[in-house]
Amino acid sequence: MERVYFNANSRKQEAEWKEKAIKELEEWYARQDEQLQKTKANNRAAEEAFVNDIDESSPGTEWERVARLCDFNPKSSKQAKDVSRMRSVLISLKQAPLVH
Repeated sequence: MERVYFNANSRKQEAEWKEKAIKELEEWYARQDEQLQKTKANNRAAEEAFVNDIDESSPGTEWERVARLCDFNPKSSKQAKDVSRMRSVLISLKQAPLVH
């Protein structure tokens, strides 16, 4: 069986690497926590806006709400499917809603 001997330099280098790794992990966790807090705040704001929008809805504005949720700019869409027909239907319903 072969024995591996570590000299003082390799132990010192290993200790430095461990220190550096611990420091980088702490920084990573801090960034992750900060990002998580930002995401939570954004989600709370979006939820509040959504709930307020639902509460303020009045009859006849359904297609306005649908239109706000849809991206009607065909150039910015990165979807592989062709949704131009659906887009045109939604736009026509927004402009002239069905009357029941």
